[in-house]
Amino acid sequence: MRWLVTLLMLWPASGLAESLVATRLIRATEVIGPGDVAAQPGALPGVASRPDQVIGLEAQVAIYPGRPVRLADLGPAAVIERNELVRMVYRRGTLVILSEGRALGRGALGDTVTVMNTGSRQSVRGIVTTTGLVEVTGSAGGTP
Repeated sequence: MRWLVTLLMLWPASGLAESLVATRLIRATEVIGPGDVAAQPGALPGVASRPDQVIGLEAQVAIYPGRPVRLADLGPAAVIERNELVRMVYRRGTLVILSEGRALGRGALGDTVTVMNTGSRQSVRGIVTTTGLVEVTGSAGGTP
């Protein structure tokens, strides 16, 4: 009898939990919009439960229609694309050097990317600070 009371106490709470599923094929690197997900009854571990958790994020893998939208399959949207021309800035004390480079990979805000200086053809690593701007931290080989 005690297990029946416990089951009845948990029943309404489990009936209210939801998981998000894809409403269409979401390809890797696509940013998720409001119409791309829908709520489905039943909570699943690791799966988003509210649209505000996923809207504006980028899919890192393909998510097929009707499949759960796992939080581990999403990440921040890239603001720099591979082969995009970017502005590089190097700061050391009062010295500030600005240059143009070509991104050798994609990156979101805060990501470290490798950029090839278009003038010297030297590759450097930097942190994406805004759209089209990379704060150079050192060369790709590990020395500044």
